[in-house]
Amino acid sequence: MNRLRQQALLAICAIVAADRASKLWIEGRLGLYDTLPVIPGIFNLVHTENPGAAFSLLADASPAVRFLVLICASLVMMGVIGQMLWAATASVGAATKRQRTALILILGGALGNLYDRIFFGRVTDFLQVFLGSYEWPSFNIADSCICVGAVLLALDMLTARSQSPVRTA
Repeated sequence: MNRLRQQALLAICAIVAADRASKLWIEGRLGLYDTLPVIPGIFNLVHTENPGAAFSLLADASPAVRFLVLICASLVMMGVIGQMLWAATASVGAATKRQRTALILILGGALGNLYDRIFFGRVTDFLQVFLGSYEWPSFNIADSCICVGAVLLALDMLTARSQSPVRTA
């Protein structure tokens, strides 16, 4: 295994470990639905559990439907992202550092949440942010990694497109 792939694997393991440790810490310190204000009116730690996907999508679906959609779809998408990361880490010039970082974040976050879904049937969320009167749905470290990775990937695609030569007919 080359150095880039080793680094990617180590980073993914660190993301999963940080995600698991943070969820275990919250579960051990706060009762379900308990809230700990960190920056009053802006940021709280709150212990919630989400059996569904992002924004509690499919939370009310049957366990069989949740398994098929959330776990099976996650595995398929993680396979695609894993293949992209494998290609991106073939050599230094195979992808940009931003692409590799984005794929590592997405895959690490997806693995963190998948672990919870498989072993517990739900994901622990604990970060709660307010913007004025708007409350963002609670999330966790894995969710944050997935979102940051997606933004980095989008930025990379946009900058790559803007840097490519313009073709005229």
